[in-house]
Amino acid sequence: MVRGGRLPPAVAWQVMGRDAAALLAFIALCLGVAAAGGAVTASSVGTWYAALAKPSFNPPNWVFAPVWTALYLMMAVAAWRVWRRRGAPGAHPALAMWALQLALNLCWSYVFFGLRLIGGALAEIAVLLAAILVTALLSWRIDRVAGALLAPYAAWVAFAALLNAALWRLN
Repeated sequence: MVRGGRLPPAVAWQVMGRDAAALLAFIALCLGVAAAGGAVTASSVGTWYAALAKPSFNPPNWVFAPVWTALYLMMAVAAWRVWRRRGAPGAHPALAMWALQLALNLCWSYVFFGLRLIGGALAEIAVLLAAILVTALLSWRIDRVAGALLAPYAAWVAFAALLNAALWRLN
């Protein structure tokens, strides 16, 4: 069926359609998690969170939404790139870790903003950061771009952990 290394046009369109649908599904999943976390966050940002003592390096509130939006999109593309290589050894564990870190990401919003447990959120974000690093490593082994796409996310969560620790100390 494959001639000269090319797929027949009908098959190529089918593959492209499946790939595009999968990318949209990963984006929708990430943005759905972002929306769920944002809903919990919104209930506390103007009240409880606003009243907390903040460290000098605390970014202004407007920074968080664009940063997180970019990170969620990068997470979606990273997962999609691994999914496209799902037949490769280690792809399934990488995708499982990706799903776990996404769930942990959402849990942090509930623990910090929903339950208002700053210390509990600090413990949770440490687990989240470890899960992100494992996900990045597993993804890197499958697709280096996918692993690299998770590096800014790991860096931001490391910063968020530092911020979380400072908030816990100050409050």
